[in-house]
Amino acid sequence: MRIRFENCDLFEGTGDALLPGVHVLVADGRVAEVAPGAIAGAAERVIDATGLTLMPGLIDAHVHVSAASPNLGALEAMSPAWVAHWTARHLAQMLERGFTTVRDMGGGEAGTKWAQAEGLIRGPRLLTCGKAIGQTGGHTDYRGRSRTDMGEIHRRHAPGIGRIADGVAEVLAAARDELRLGNDFVKIMANGGVASPTDPIDWIQFTAEEIGAAVAAAEAACTYVAAHTYTARAIEHAARNGVRTLEHCNLVDDRVAALVAARGAFAVPTLVAYDALERHADAIGLGPANREKNRTVRAAGLASLEILARAGVPTGFGTDLLGWMGADQLAEFAIRARVLPAAAVLRSATSVNARILGRPDLGRVVPGATADLILVAGDPLADPGGCLAGQGERIPLVLQEGRVVKDRLAA
Repeated sequence: MRIRFENCDLFEGTGDALLPGVHVLVADGRVAEVAPGAIAGAAERVIDATGLTLMPGLIDAHVHVSAASPNLGALEAMSPAWVAHWTARHLAQMLERGFTTVRDMGGGEAGTKWAQAEGLIRGPRLLTCGKAIGQTGGHTDYRGRSRTDMGEIHRRHAPGIGRIADGVAEVLAAARDELRLGNDFVKIMANGGVASPTDPIDWIQFTAEEIGAAVAAAEAACTYVAAHTYTARAIEHAARNGVRTLEHCNLVDDRVAALVAARGAFAVPTLVAYDALERHADAIGLGPANREKNRTVRAAGLASLEILARAGVPTGFGTDLLGWMGADQLAEFAIRARVLPAAAVLRSATSVNARILGRPDLGRVVPGATADLILVAGDPLADPGGCLAGQGERIPLVLQEGRVVKDRLAA
């Protein structure tokens, strides 16, 4: 279908300002033409976008699409069929919020990605790592201090975000196995976590040799490793050993941020997750130790954004929300806009995340780009936390590869 947008304000994906009165033609799933004046090309649908902003579809580079419960230990015992249906609904809700692509960081299967690509379920384009790889007693180990191991076969097929591997040989095999299963990259847990039961935040997880094994497996398969990291020490450990994307990074410092920038790595903060955990701690049943860990990383979140920006680290957009807290996905924009320019916040969820995913056809509105587009009521550069909020009420139209997947313009 050929669609022509007329008189829109355009956020192209990389700039600092909106381009007013722009006309855009979409054809054959691509952006065919972008012009400051009228476009002569015929179209089956013409949209007068006066007062609306056209921008790239949003990209969330840190989600857990199958984390149907915030209690990740309990998730492992839930019905896989029920979790699959929950996941399908969760993905459809993300699309309503304007997210046309997401990167799952543990638990989402390649099969879900294929189902979305084939149109069996409605949702954002999905990139997966399969099960995140962690060490015994680390951030994928939800056995606590008393539960026995469920066994490798059960763990592979049960809902859950991760798997356990110890030593170079096991990490190498686990990374290769996740790639064999059709996943797009490898995720490791290189630091203590908030939700896991036995690993303090300052624990370093995996040796340099173990991280190097994961990186070697990924690079051999022409892809990369992402790592869960909070502390400056863990971020440095991961970056020095070849990790390409550093997730969270709340406790980064200036020296390590400069190192990350020099190595050409990316950071993906996820600040809304800690706000949500603080607000819902009682409902989740978050224990005292986990609450204290959450408060530690939450308190440092906004400062970490400023540190990364000063160092010139390319910083993506992530949310890391679990269970029903996924409804807060768009709230990440308002949090970041407290300390960063609105244009930088929008770029993080468009062109920067496209670079992280290795998809230069996404995240921009330029001729030849994949036509993942959203229309936003108002000016998201003037009010990112207002225009991009809630459940996408101010996003009346969403296109995915040129197909209309949400249309509230006539409502």
